Amino acid sequence: MHINTPVHVNKIESYAGGKIFDGWFVLGTLTLWLGCAHITVAEESVGGVERSPNIVMLIADDQQYSDFGFMGNPRVQTPNLDELARGSAIYTNAYVPSSLCRPSLVTLLTGLYPHQHGVHFNHPPPGFAKLTKSPEIGKAEFDQLRQRAITLIRNRATLPRILAARGYRCFQTGKYWEGHWKNAGFTEGMTVAQPSGGRYGDKQLASGDWVAHGNGDHGLAIGRETMEPIATFLDDVQGNPFFLWYAPFLPHTPHDSPERYKRTVNANPDVEPHEIPYFAAIMQFDETVGQLMQMIERRGLTDHTLFVFVSDNGWAPDPLRFRKSTKEWDHTRSSKRSPFEPGLRTPILIRWAGRTKAGKYSAPINTIDLMPTLLDAAGVTDRPAGLPGISLWPSAVGQRSLSQERAVFGEIYPGDASTLGAPERDLAYRWVRKGRYKLIVPQSHGTKSPWNEYVESSALFDLVRDPKEKENLIVDPSLTSVITSLSKILDDWWSP
Repeated sequence: MHINTPVHVNKIESYAGGKIFDGWFVLGTLTLWLGCAHITVAEESVGGVERSPNIVMLIADDQQYSDFGFMGNPRVQTPNLDELARGSAIYTNAYVPSSLCRPSLVTLLTGLYPHQHGVHFNHPPPGFAKLTKSPEIGKAEFDQLRQRAITLIRNRATLPRILAARGYRCFQTGKYWEGHWKNAGFTEGMTVAQPSGGRYGDKQLASGDWVAHGNGDHGLAIGRETMEPIATFLDDVQGNPFFLWYAPFLPHTPHDSPERYKRTVNANPDVEPHEIPYFAAIMQFDETVGQLMQMIERRGLTDHTLFVFVSDNGWAPDPLRFRKSTKEWDHTRSSKRSPFEPGLRTPILIRWAGRTKAGKYSAPINTIDLMPTLLDAAGVTDRPAGLPGISLWPSAVGQRSLSQERAVFGEIYPGDASTLGAPERDLAYRWVRKGRYKLIVPQSHGTKSPWNEYVESSALFDLVRDPKEKENLIVDPSLTSVITSLSKILDDWWSP
């Protein structure tokens, strides 16, 4: 497996130019990106001023919000996440803006909605099928077409870019779609946008060429095959504060976890046969989280480390959709890719021992809130201009409560983009939740039905009385004012 030599942040490389620039030049460029915003952060503890925390972001890949012990599911085994949750501020009604991995992950990196950061897709034009099945497209053209979308992240003030400019070592591992790790501002990482020869992340084109699929290449070995790159990083980081992006390709398909996990899951009579591979992958992911936390603890870093956990989107196995070609269960129509709760909801955990207040918080929040939250926790006093989220830090430390009536928003797109720079052309659905009600508005293009036909026309659900979104209340005359109000705030948020 290929692992990059760590790059220290006193010199930050520019992947676009292939050169190393002096840190002062990078700071000047970053200032321009941030709209001339001035950013300050707490330095190493001197004279009673505390150093900024290490930040470990744990990201599950395709795991439904309910499938955790700490969320009340006794049929899954997540002891390490449950232990993390016991000391965490737990946000039980958090949402991702889009139930697809790449746009959701870029939201974590930028704090922006997909229509703002522009990465509303997994695959750029002409789409995954044409990219991989057109005999005339070889590796050079495939890489060039994928690179066109990478400029979207290079021009953004990302969390690792901001932290790196303030002395953080920022290490990327696992799921990551934005080409080389340098593109998002990490100072070191595993993903290099080249085929790895490993079990995951490579794709053979119709032309016969092998390419990096685009979702993480070398980085996808983390968790599934090895944890050693993280151990090496932690041993080398010394006194620097660090940001660790841990996004293993778990519990995502292929659900090929070792048999010992499947045997343990199968021993539970309440688990259905089609759930066994998925639950085994959840168990495997949880075990790697425990290994990572032990690495932190053994090095005496726990008290100085903030952990945040989130899923990129939801997923649930469908007992009626078995894919013979890959011998695995497909997801339900109401989970991944959909505008429904099983695809959009995720728990969020925030824990910094001795700082955060353990407890459950039910107010609706969105993953756009994690950027301002982590900047607050790191002591960054001025945010990049235009961040739409709010900081959860005051609530996480028990200083302020959150509103139960806050509106949260999102947008759904197909996995393939038809064009770059115009999300509205591919928009399939917008949604808003406020209080107990959720409105989903489809976007038709010409005479076509809404993509995937999740709903044919606007739909309203009462999530308190009908959490599984079975009863569409859009024609209920007693709810006319609710529909009018939600429609207005949805259009005020973003109207294509």
